[in-house]
Amino acid sequence: MDPNSLTSTTLADAAAPPSLWAIVMHADIVVQAVMVLLLLASLWCWAVIFEKSWRIARLRAKASGLERTFWEGAPLDDLFRRLGKRPDHPMATMFVTAMEEWRESPPVLLRQGSDSVLDRVGRAMEVAMDRELASLEKHLGSLATIGSAAPFVGLFGTVWGIMNSFQSIAVTKNTTLAVVAPGIAEALLATAIGLAAAIPAVIAYNKLSSEVDRYAARLQSFGDELRVVFARELDQQRAG
Repeated sequence: MDPNSLTSTTLADAAAPPSLWAIVMHADIVVQAVMVLLLLASLWCWAVIFEKSWRIARLRAKASGLERTFWEGAPLDDLFRRLGKRPDHPMATMFVTAMEEWRESPPVLLRQGSDSVLDRVGRAMEVAMDRELASLEKHLGSLATIGSAAPFVGLFGTVWGIMNSFQSIAVTKNTTLAVVAPGIAEALLATAIGLAAAIPAVIAYNKLSSEVDRYAARLQSFGDELRVVFARELDQQRAG
């Protein structure tokens, strides 16, 4: 084998930049822990993003179906019999809760058209709506936490990596790039992973929070419409 070609190959291998995996594997144990923590946080963020996005889209579709049936003039009793056993979305739960409260009201109050019936129905729907929205908002706060904390966790890894570079300079008494490059590389990688975890978390939190707020307003409007229907029924009872 030609010695010149062997020397050229060796020099090329030595000059080849290390891979990201090599940087991670040769990083300080503290920086490795920071990277693993940030990667787990990023995976959790994407799991929450996909689950909430899919769930909100499904709830919007089911709400549209119920509103369409409601405004087509379907009898409330028939709609209650269809949804009463298994309400599978917040709007259906609100409707079933209101109908159950309406049906359990004393007949004498219904005949008199008492406003207390309407108040109880309204409170029952509000309680049901708050409970369903609390379930929908679960884990959204973790996106805000990760979005605000991940850059600082990555910055901690950055500072630690730079400290390692200075320690290498002190030990070897050499300031060449080969001495400081490993510590700087792992420091910058920790920063990049922190930003990769934080940026999607912040964007998704803002978007999903807006989607939940719009859905909550839609539930509130449906509750108001349902109260109008019950109020009309009470007026008819009072007039009769």
